Amino acid sequence: MSPSPLAVAHVDARQRLALATALATHRVWGRLDQDNLHQSWLGLVGDVLAIVMSGQVAAAQMTGPWLNELLGSENEDRPDADQVVPEAFAGVDGAGRPLPGVLMAPVWTALRLVTAGRPIVQALVAGRSLLDAIAQTAVADVGRAADSVAMTARPSVTGYIRVVEGGACSRCLILAGNEYQTDKAFLRHPRCNCGMEPVTREHRPRPASPNELVAQMSEEQRRKTFGEAGAKAIADGVDLGQLVNARRGMSGASVLGGRAVTTTEGTVRGEFRRREFRRLQAEGAIPRSRSMRGFRPTVARLMPEEIYRLADDRQHAVQLLRQHGFIV
Repeated sequence: MSPSPLAVAHVDARQRLALATALATHRVWGRLDQDNLHQSWLGLVGDVLAIVMSGQVAAAQMTGPWLNELLGSENEDRPDADQVVPEAFAGVDGAGRPLPGVLMAPVWTALRLVTAGRPIVQALVAGRSLLDAIAQTAVADVGRAADSVAMTARPSVTGYIRVVEGGACSRCLILAGNEYQTDKAFLRHPRCNCGMEPVTREHRPRPASPNELVAQMSEEQRRKTFGEAGAKAIADGVDLGQLVNARRGMSGASVLGGRAVTTTEGTVRGEFRRREFRRLQAEGAIPRSRSMRGFRPTVARLMPEEIYRLADDRQHAVQLLRQHGFIV
């Protein structure tokens, strides 16, 4: 069968949420003082941060109900089953960088163009476009990360298939239907709307292959996806794998140049901070009489996909996800 209607609906709902989040940030961007871009953005970026983080939490909250409806609740027979902590995913982008810093990039882009002598309208459009990409990608990345973490925490899930819908770019389309283990980083690009569907012994979706998706496309859709020359090449029988370099411009959400990607987000407040404080108390490193006020963990907080890369096996990955506050 093709991706289940529930999987498609889940991807579509996250796409709508990401778009709504981006549109909300547009309204804040529209309040910029054109004569004082930097200072006015400093006064507005807090509102944008709250909007994006709210979208991220909402995206992560979609995971549990979707998986329960698709595969059945794991809690019926396992009351102590691990649950995703939606708030643990918010506040950073896919690379683990704190959002407050990332959200300064749009205004720097606008200022750079103004300094280069470009019209203010052009500068503002460029800055808003970057803000749109940051907001949509941040929400989508969190949704996919939460899906991946929840699947890893379910022993019955052996892997996932990539869910690619109409309108996807050529790089995503060529990956349609590929099956990956749960610890495999999800390849995506900015504003990527693809998703994943779990694979279990009982639930084995058979999505359309890249060739089947292309066969369903109109000539206009092919030209839009592959370009004029690419569409002609497909009509002439060129192999899609030779036409498209699927990994060009694609990366896992938290893998940067092979380095371990960590974040300080959640180390100042949140579940990871509480768990680390209790662990150190239990080990006797912190007196039990001490308050958690002012405590900041010295351990770096790994992002989910970096955990998958470093873990020895699935059990170790679940242990690390729990330790770093993504599941409880």
